[in-house]
Amino acid sequence: MPHTDAGIVAFEAVSSFANFLCLGVKHILTGYDHLLFLFGLLLVARGFFSSLGIITSFTIAHSITLAVATLHLVQIPSRIVEPLIAASIVFVGIENLLRGDIPTARRMVAFGFGLIHGFGFASALREAGIGSGTGGILLPLFSFNLGVELGQIMVAAVALPIIWKLRENPMFIARWAPACSAAVVLLGSFWFVQRVWMT
Repeated sequence: MPHTDAGIVAFEAVSSFANFLCLGVKHILTGYDHLLFLFGLLLVARGFFSSLGIITSFTIAHSITLAVATLHLVQIPSRIVEPLIAASIVFVGIENLLRGDIPTARRMVAFGFGLIHGFGFASALREAGIGSGTGGILLPLFSFNLGVELGQIMVAAVALPIIWKLRENPMFIARWAPACSAAVVLLGSFWFVQRVWMT
């Protein structure tokens, strides 16, 4: 009997890990606001190491606030977090337009706003009923965050080579990159107004 019980617990733990891992991947792939924020940041990044620094800063930041919010150490209501996420998109788009091709301190921007995005991730995790299964809080938190990172890597692996290739064309840098940044500002502004109005 003890072996059977241990097997059941292990199976449930693996199942919980897989479920929250998939939830994390799904959340980032369907989290268009998070993806647009990253796109705005990476649009002006030059090369692999610049992009890696931005993504790493964003990852560290949202992992911190995802953990502290999920563990109930810090709580910020969604009615505040969601408009702030939209505002972060607007900020990045405007910075791209005003500061040109290579905005400085881009990693700090990614980190600072990544803290806000982490609270958004935590809301999704709470809605999934974290802590209700046998895995408690730590296992779903770890697997969900890992899923988010895997989703980011998947998106970056597709998007970054395209961005880098486009940036080889001076026409893209002169016209299309600003046009993309303007679109980022417009969509972020729409979400900001929508989220403020609806809350």
